[in-house]
Amino acid sequence: MENIIEIKNARVFLSRKLVLQDLNWQVKPGEHWFILGANGAGKTTLVKVLMGYAWPVFGAEVRVLGARYGAVNLSELRKNIAWVSPFMQRWTSGEWDALQMVVSGLDGTLGLFRDYTGDEKTKALEIMNSLGCGHLAAHKMDAMSSGEQVKILISRALMHEPELMILDEACVHLDLKSREHLLETIDAFARREKAPTIIFITQRIDDILPVFRRGMILKEGKIIAKGARNDILSEENLFKAYDMRVKLRTNSAGRMWPVIE
Repeated sequence: MENIIEIKNARVFLSRKLVLQDLNWQVKPGEHWFILGANGAGKTTLVKVLMGYAWPVFGAEVRVLGARYGAVNLSELRKNIAWVSPFMQRWTSGEWDALQMVVSGLDGTLGLFRDYTGDEKTKALEIMNSLGCGHLAAHKMDAMSSGEQVKILISRALMHEPELMILDEACVHLDLKSREHLLETIDAFARREKAPTIIFITQRIDDILPVFRRGMILKEGKIIAKGARNDILSEENLFKAYDMRVKLRTNSAGRMWPVIE
């Protein structure tokens, strides 16, 4: 497979408003990308395009995992795309415990509507333990912190051994400590030898781990920068994206923080 994602000449209208324009983007297998932008930049619409929930106008081409949208069974293709968003928590119910929620990833549901098998339980616990949340197996979803819930949703997404993972604003509801714990988990997962290609969506530059070596910055539906991480994460590009003058500070691990002076 040449590209995991290939989008050509995409323009997307929602409610007659142009929300993505002139979008051309390719992602190769094994690459980990970040998508950075302020609220309203078009990040959510881009995720909808990748999942087949929003369609560009005629003349565009969208291919994901080698399949051309418009000539593929999207419900089957989505089983190989792990989409994780904290907003999914709104659709979960306290009725299910963490183990049931993780196993439900096999059925494409948010919550399990059947009994799980012994093999399914074993696989789910292996994944949860690898992400440091196996101890939550019997805990109800509504009794967990936001960070714990996101780890469970990531575990759920991995039950299908996806080729592509989309982490959509995964840290948005987390306090400082929970956010750092989750980012440590994401970093360790992304560095695995057989990790899927990961797309990390965020509006915060300090969420962007060095493991995301390529990236794209959006503003008002347009790409304003795209390429190698260290090339596009610049004070000039941040000014273009946020209309604010900031200084960038980099720690010893390579993470960056914006500072207003």
